[in-house]
Amino acid sequence: MSFHEIRFPTNVSRGAHGGPERRTDVVVLGSGAEERNARWADSRRIYNAGYGVRTLDDLHAVIAFFEERRGKLHGFRWHDATDFKSCAPEKSPTMLDQLLGSGDGTTGRFNLSKTYGTTFAPYARRITKPVSGSVLVAVAGVLQPPANMIVDITSGAVIFQPGHIPPAGASVSAGFQFDVPVRFDTDKLEINLSGFRSGAIPSIPLIEIRV
Repeated sequence: MSFHEIRFPTNVSRGAHGGPERRTDVVVLGSGAEERNARWADSRRIYNAGYGVRTLDDLHAVIAFFEERRGKLHGFRWHDATDFKSCAPEKSPTMLDQLLGSGDGTTGRFNLSKTYGTTFAPYARRITKPVSGSVLVAVAGVLQPPANMIVDITSGAVIFQPGHIPPAGASVSAGFQFDVPVRFDTDKLEINLSGFRSGAIPSIPLIEIRV
């Protein structure tokens, strides 16, 4: 899959609308009871960047970005201002934010993830696009120096170097910032300049992709 490791203009994405989407089948029985079935194991985020376009310069930047991505063809990074950290948006990430797993003495690769919820049915979301330089990793609660591991910012994998593999029973945790991998969900941008100047919002749909 073609993916460009570049972020959509952040000043526009901050004003966008969107969030997670799920697919659930609901069947109402003759008794009035319901049967519900989740069609997707993972949620998928959708956005409309048009709400973040405030000026003609913003519009020009988006058109240039769209053209370079060739519409739907190439994926890219998206900053979701409501959910871009391993913790709440107004807090600072710490090395203990998210549990990635436990060491067994041989496994050296752990994938970044973020867990939502705590009690009834926590959901673990795979994080594949961490922000460079933002990842803090701890083993058994001890912060690991960057030399002990490789953080792949294109896949979200933490790969420990030989000699630094987490020992059996040691917790591996991390804190980080991240982007969402998305693509344009259209091959055509329709922008009415007179409408835009009157306050109309252009439609610039984006959808999360699996990478």
